[in-house]
Amino acid sequence: MADDMGSTVPRRQLGRALRELRTEARMTLDGAAEALQCSRQKMWRIETGLGSVRAVDAKAMCELYGATPELTGALTALAHETKAKGWWHSYGLAIPDWFEMYVGLESAASSLRGYDESLVPGLLQVPAYTQGVYQNRSNMSEEEFEQVLEVRRQRKGLLTRRLPKAPALRSVLTEAVLLRSVGGRAAMAEQLAHLLELSELPNVSIRVLPLAAGAHYGALAGTFMMLDFPIRNRAVPEPSVVYCESLTGALYLDRPAEIAAYERVWSSLDALALDEGQSKQLINKIAREVHHG
Repeated sequence: MADDMGSTVPRRQLGRALRELRTEARMTLDGAAEALQCSRQKMWRIETGLGSVRAVDAKAMCELYGATPELTGALTALAHETKAKGWWHSYGLAIPDWFEMYVGLESAASSLRGYDESLVPGLLQVPAYTQGVYQNRSNMSEEEFEQVLEVRRQRKGLLTRRLPKAPALRSVLTEAVLLRSVGGRAAMAEQLAHLLELSELPNVSIRVLPLAAGAHYGALAGTFMMLDFPIRNRAVPEPSVVYCESLTGALYLDRPAEIAAYERVWSSLDALALDEGQSKQLINKIAREVHHG
């Protein structure tokens, strides 16, 4: 896997595979930790994909759980990939711990489906709009804000990258997002023009959910992003993930029932949103109103 993809996906894949093997071997986390002479905390961190894993540890766990030689080989190789550093690792405080995993997943995704009901998502923001979002955070220094902007610039690069292939981004924004003034008139005019510009990219679709849609399914779900991944490793494929963010943390949902629930929400949004052409017309109309004020 390319270095710029980082280690997030391999860590999650390895952790999931080792947890499944342990469950099949009918061993508890405590029992496995005791047999391997390591702490329960270390085992838990490996299984939840929170850190890099030494190949020797992955191999010992596979042997303890009675994995086949083929799977042991695949997981030991995967352990080497858990050490890769993504570009985002050098930004420290500009990326909270709970968001770092998201940036890694976003870099590795083949498809992103986002629904936003309050703000333009970070991936699509212009700096003046971002400034408007952050202006009330009095505890943030100018230097920290510059780092936030730099992280946004780096993340945006994935929409136009050549290798690996840029992901498909399908974004549904509520009409309220376009009407809410963030950062003042000039910032909003620039932001709306940028959305129109981005929607010209072949892999980007930006659609508007009109206020007339009423109390729809998405209003219950709130803002979320669904990430799908390419099948690189058939032995340990990466399931889709739904990411939901709050002020102080985030949820990463990947159980089949959770994914199915959000797929239903997405189908509903897909049916209610204006098509791309109508969405461009509406964004243009709002942009003209902002411009003439």
